[in-house]
Amino acid sequence: MNTTVDQADFFKTLEEKSDGGTLRGDYSRCDANYIVQQDWSAYTPEQHALWKKLYQRQAKLVPGRACDMFIDSLAKMDASEEIPRFDRTTEALHKATGWELVAVPGLVPELTFFEHLANRRFPVTVWLREAHEFDYIVEPDVFHDFFGHVPLLFNPVFADYIQQYGQGGLKALKTDGLTHLARLYWYTVEFGLIESPQGLRAYGAGILSSGGEIEYCLTDPAPRRIPLDIERIMRTLYKIDSYQETYFVIRDFEQLFKATAPDFTPIYERLKDQEALPANTLLPGEINLPPNPKMAG
Repeated sequence: MNTTVDQADFFKTLEEKSDGGTLRGDYSRCDANYIVQQDWSAYTPEQHALWKKLYQRQAKLVPGRACDMFIDSLAKMDASEEIPRFDRTTEALHKATGWELVAVPGLVPELTFFEHLANRRFPVTVWLREAHEFDYIVEPDVFHDFFGHVPLLFNPVFADYIQQYGQGGLKALKTDGLTHLARLYWYTVEFGLIESPQGLRAYGAGILSSGGEIEYCLTDPAPRRIPLDIERIMRTLYKIDSYQETYFVIRDFEQLFKATAPDFTPIYERLKDQEALPANTLLPGEINLPPNPKMAG
């Protein structure tokens, strides 16, 4: 399948993605697949300093909250002092799992996104938030994409899951399953939790790059924490402007990979005539896992 998506058609959809129908990125220099060059020399000292501040904030929060694989990979990536060079990370990543990073202006069309993932290319936004956006941004920036997503791509099983998701996305575009598949991405890749001998841990990038939700998702009694159920996830709405009201928990990445390997078409068919579940739903008989004890300090 050709990844080419007409930019004029893409920009017609922007009102659904951002207020005023605009996106932050500079799309004037991207190619037909929405790839740009990472002009690393154009980043300013102030931007590198902001990156370092963001990194230090999150690095202090991940011990005891992020899964071990994330912490181990992050330590090996040497990205704490300045905005990383994508080509250097790609060299190490390709050796580990066969993936590469591609620089993009920002959000890209769904077809393009799925095609990149299906070919083991992970899109990383090139722009960095501004200082006043330290705690919250509407669109993913380079810190969210790199810090939150890239470390787990060094895990072979998770890397295979992401490729499998991209392949499923290409199929969903033809089977009216995109809304359901988007919920799967949201509740796993962005906001997933995983069991560990020490308690629940986060592996979702939206959690791992957040200064507040990384603690909230594990210790606050308010949200539901439900064991992985693919069809349940695909029925469940989610919040884009607040902390999540429900998280789904996997035993390990192998469970996630196996659970999402089958063809989703029968699930899409079953869900087509069912109402979506509110984000705060707990169905009768469902397990709601208890929160972790709050960490000292």
